[in-house]
Amino acid sequence: MSEGDAASRRPRRATLPVDDSIFFKLVRVVNLTARPFSESIGKAHHLSLNEWRILLVLANHPRVVASEVAALTGLDKMTVSRAIAALERRGRVVRKVDAADRRRMLLRLSAAGERLYERIGVPAKARERSLFRGIGDADQARLGRLLDRLIDNLLTADRGQA
Repeated sequence: MSEGDAASRRPRRATLPVDDSIFFKLVRVVNLTARPFSESIGKAHHLSLNEWRILLVLANHPRVVASEVAALTGLDKMTVSRAIAALERRGRVVRKVDAADRRRMLLRLSAAGERLYERIGVPAKARERSLFRGIGDADQARLGRLLDRLIDNLLTADRGQA
């Protein structure tokens, strides 16, 4: 029996239909959106993509703790911890003990972190505008609601596995 005959008798393995998979399309959108960052902005400013994501969160949610950053980004706690440490080493993030609960370390952008956020935020907003070009406000709002449902579904599933 030839190798081709044996292969044709094996049961077909289940595959994820990459071309039609919404999941894979979401991954692709994230990768394509991040590509210019990785190729230019990150290198120019000595900033990883995860560090940039954390800068975004801290710019919009000052005085949060690392676990809240992890929840807001969807990154695991170890990744967040490493990125915060790198940002702190470069003087971009400041940690401060929470006066209400001395066990908590509140995070905020330093002046240097604020300047970096402002410098990088402009091209990021331009990238976002190009991503949504030709997609109206109503469709963007609907997509936002659908993505919120996907996030809720994943968080619920993750809690069920814990």
